[in-house]
Amino acid sequence: MKGKYILFLICSLFLCEVSAQTLEQARTLFTKGDYEKAKPIFKKYAKSQPSNGNYNYWYGVCCLKTGEAEEAVKPLEIAVKKRVTSGQLYLGQAYNETYRFEDAVNCFEEYIADLSKRKKSTEEAEKLLEKSKADLRMLKGVEDVCIIDSFVVDKATFLHAYKISEESGKLFTFNDFFKTEGDHPGTVYETEIGNKIYYSEKGENGNLDIFSKNKLLNEWSDGRPLPGSINASGNANYPFVLSDGVTVYYASDGEGLGGYDIFVTRYNTNTDTYLVPDNVGMPFNSPYNDYMYVIDEYNNLGWFASDRFQPEGKVCIYVFIPNTSKQTYNYEAMEQQQIIRLAQIHSLKETWKDKQAVTEALQRLEAAISHKPKERRAMDFEFVIDDHTTYYLMSDFKSAKAKSLFQRYQQMEKDYYQQEEKLNSLRQQYAGANQQGKEKMAPAILDLEKRVLQMSEELDTLEVNVRNAEKTK
Repeated sequence: MKGKYILFLICSLFLCEVSAQTLEQARTLFTKGDYEKAKPIFKKYAKSQPSNGNYNYWYGVCCLKTGEAEEAVKPLEIAVKKRVTSGQLYLGQAYNETYRFEDAVNCFEEYIADLSKRKKSTEEAEKLLEKSKADLRMLKGVEDVCIIDSFVVDKATFLHAYKISEESGKLFTFNDFFKTEGDHPGTVYETEIGNKIYYSEKGENGNLDIFSKNKLLNEWSDGRPLPGSINASGNANYPFVLSDGVTVYYASDGEGLGGYDIFVTRYNTNTDTYLVPDNVGMPFNSPYNDYMYVIDEYNNLGWFASDRFQPEGKVCIYVFIPNTSKQTYNYEAMEQQQIIRLAQIHSLKETWKDKQAVTEALQRLEAAISHKPKERRAMDFEFVIDDHTTYYLMSDFKSAKAKSLFQRYQQMEKDYYQQEEKLNSLRQQYAGANQQGKEKMAPAILDLEKRVLQMSEELDTLEVNVRNAEKTK
């Protein structure tokens, strides 16, 4: 009997030692940031002792760090009740990722007050608090938009899912357009007539910036970064331009809800720059990556991509009916969970108010998907002769004189754009120079402005001469 008791004690000690080692291993993994491996061990301990603050804290943080924010909330709430250090920091983040922004604000405010009492730095918490406040303001302005369809595709080839009209231009990956290789994340938007592109590649600061190029004499000009604050922070990618030529949609990971957010800006011809970008808000943006926002004006359909709630390597493409002007839900008159569901795009049918509009949009989508794009005719340029005739090739000219004049026109146009780019570059340098530098640069800029204006007038005159020569052949 005594021997059995001793054996029982040995087994008990052995089991305790095994458990202790397992917990210690989990804590080591946690410290190293290997949350995925540590999570199942902490889950077991939290389940066996549901009121243990530390076990719930470790498990909750692991859930949060591995993309399970919903699962993280309850254990982190227990950890905060048990006053586990840093519990509020992660609970606030879990609230924020689950769109409970008001709860996140309250949580961070309490955490900051606690840190202040303990004379600890509040810098990180204050940044998170400001973000939650900004996110809450965005939740109060969720756009009332009808989303008609969605489909999950491979992220690597997601552009193939965009079925937009020829009138809206074309979308390419950077590698496909420029015939390059390697893991380049940039995309390219080409205008309908193929004479201008907007694309993303690494800029001077090492981040992705958005550039543009013009096609001159069948050659692309040097890339020019878009002026203004588009490329000011983080990576800027996924450009798309409306047919007006001034409205640009793009995605940036510099600011916003999280990951890539979609922004819109417009070109100001008076200042040769873009206006301060606006975040397009929810439901288009989320704490995940949202990008490649496209408005197909010809088909009256909108498209955007998001990896919200998607497994690794997948992305969801959403198709919606664009609003002519932004309309938002009445936040104050709705239950919080309802507005959260709409912001998250929990159900497409919850956005359907006009069944007839949905039916018609789905028909347009089906037609766009089944449409076989017209083979673009060979063209070296686009030159309008009159309201009924446009030339695309040199062989289109019937008059030898008109052809000769047009060749001069092409060369002058190329020179004009080169001088215009030089002038834009000087203006940017001038804006960042000190007073002495500005005084030194001013005469050269004024001279170049006069030259560019003169070249523009000469181009207009030559353009008219080409048309007249061709019409009087």
